Amino acid sequence: MSVSVLASGSRGNCALVASSLTRILVDAGLSGRETFKRLRSLAERDGESAKEISAILITHEHSDHVAGLERLAAKLDVPVYLTAPTHHAWKRAVRDEQGAIPELAKAEHFSAGCGFSIGDIEVMPFTIPHDAIDPVGFTFRAEGIKIGFATDLGYMPKNVSNHLRGCTVLVIESNHDLEKLRTGPYPWSVKQRVTSRVGHLSNEALAEFFSSDYDGGAEYLVLAHLSEQNNHPEIARAAAERALGGRQGLWRNHVLLATQAQVLESIRL
Repeated sequence: MSVSVLASGSRGNCALVASSLTRILVDAGLSGRETFKRLRSLAERDGESAKEISAILITHEHSDHVAGLERLAAKLDVPVYLTAPTHHAWKRAVRDEQGAIPELAKAEHFSAGCGFSIGDIEVMPFTIPHDAIDPVGFTFRAEGIKIGFATDLGYMPKNVSNHLRGCTVLVIESNHDLEKLRTGPYPWSVKQRVTSRVGHLSNEALAEFFSSDYDGGAEYLVLAHLSEQNNHPEIARAAAERALGGRQGLWRNHVLLATQAQVLESIRL
């Protein structure tokens, strides 16, 4: 299996999870043009084929996760998996000036807690605490490997940490540094949203998870959805590594940083 993060952050999120038979785009927050550009870059750099995408999988309806969905779905002509409430919220948000509602020709609805398969990849969606209509994270299983995605969550509830146990790769949010957010340029109302229990996971909250409920099993930890205004990659990395370093035997974890501007080198398992 492989995991490739094409982009991660408030300006657009998209990743590729692939087995030897199946390729799934997780979220479609970049424009169609930019998504295809980054897929081509991935193919040229890492040899990861950008062809034969099997499906698109959506976590929630916020624009940084669905901005390119309509064009990508039409261009790729593949199923789009999302919850029914997320689908309805997306349609309301993207209707045109005349009120016309776009359609996804191959929409497939799922529910959190009910697993399903796309090709040879088993997908398990689970509820996350975020201010969207029906937000979810995912785990993927194939070929004896488990991969977890959990971003856009205000805190780490027990159900999420339970789903993330046993992952070989864990893509997880490390959105902001509390002090940088406190002194940064965001309006007070936005700061309150970000730090709420339906906002985004801070470096400090992620470090608390790593030092307590995290099972320590992932070979690769990808810190994702870093704020460009209220965080810095090395601050996020240092906070994570300090928390991991406090637990004996966890230094086999490779801590990687997903960014907004560049495609992260593919993780191959």
